Amino acid sequence: MQKGLLFIDKLSTLAGQLCAWSIVALTALICWEVFSRYALNTPHAWVLDAQIMLYGVLFMMAGAYTLSKQGHVRGDVLYGFFSPRTQAGIDLVLYLVFFVPGIFALSWAGLTFAEESYVINEKTFSPDPLPLWPFKFFIPAAGFGLLLQGIVEIIRCVICLRDGAWPSREEDVAEVDVDKLKAMVQVSDKDIVALDSYVVGKSGDER
Repeated sequence: MQKGLLFIDKLSTLAGQLCAWSIVALTALICWEVFSRYALNTPHAWVLDAQIMLYGVLFMMAGAYTLSKQGHVRGDVLYGFFSPRTQAGIDLVLYLVFFVPGIFALSWAGLTFAEESYVINEKTFSPDPLPLWPFKFFIPAAGFGLLLQGIVEIIRCVICLRDGAWPSREEDVAEVDVDKLKAMVQVSDKDIVALDSYVVGKSGDER
């Protein structure tokens, strides 16, 4: 079971990491358009549409990744003080009542929009139009990814209710944990205090 949960975590992480490259494409496109517009005096009407679509891909496809890392905003002023079982119970109710119906509706409606857009070969409203239907297929893709990751989180809630502790999850780049960093380089608080005292003493001798 745990291997299956971590496998879905890895899929969400991979999707998020791949779509994160759209930031590089978006940055390069904007820089090129600014240069082209102001240095070469040759603006391109389609670039704004491309920018919006690239940002949309990044925003939508990051949903499952963020959920797998517990990065979505939550009102945890009191939540953090609860026991793991209480947290799991609250999360389970919220996932079943709000998350699953909402994301299912998003996926279903998004697939309908994408299919209709493909049938009519929808394009952007621009003097140099871009095809819009490939972008719209990211809506159901993002919804399916979120729904899949949400099912994983629901299973984690059930496991926590049973065991009293949250199961592990796939880790990725995160803020530096000072305690982990100390353990990694094998430095204790006493060593840091001694080093501070040495530096202060050294600076006092130089004066």
